[in-house]
Amino acid sequence: MTSKGRTSAPRQQLLEAASRLFYTEGINAVGVDRILQDAGVPRATMYRHFGGKEALVVAYLEREDAQLHTLWDESLSRAVSPRHKLELAIEIIATDAYGNHTMGCPFIKAAAEFPDPESPVRQVVAKHRAWFHQDLHDILVAADTDDAAAKADALAMLRDSLLVGSYLDDREKSRRTFVRMARWVAGLA
Repeated sequence: MTSKGRTSAPRQQLLEAASRLFYTEGINAVGVDRILQDAGVPRATMYRHFGGKEALVVAYLEREDAQLHTLWDESLSRAVSPRHKLELAIEIIATDAYGNHTMGCPFIKAAAEFPDPESPVRQVVAKHRAWFHQDLHDILVAADTDDAAAKADALAMLRDSLLVGSYLDDREKSRRTFVRMARWVAGLA
């Protein structure tokens, strides 16, 4: 951040390049030199802004989390009732997997590459997943759904399956299957 609270251009360039490369090629498969080359910034700039690759990975996942929060919050703000909010939540998940995360879930992929649950990377993954589970739970409770905790767990698992299935299988079929099953689990079918 600059003194006025804005993100510096070199920091943003690094984060954008790292985000693209980490998501498409894998975190451990992409070296710092490749990120620096794609971002067009010197090594000292990266260490000034991030301190090292792991901090850059954390920033990448925090950026993904923030983008998903924004999409989620903006889309759900259009709900006219608690049940409509639940319907919108299912649609947002399906749309995100179909259009934004076509190569799988960045959090699942990062967790696979950072198995230590105490690592800063896994802490960001855990925080994201806890937020998502809690928000689903709260939406289900507001919609007066019985057994909201179990249904939130099931919907989160269906989301994980959708993000993997959309990458491995036919995206449209995965999307349709997710929506049908999520609506059934949520009691909207």
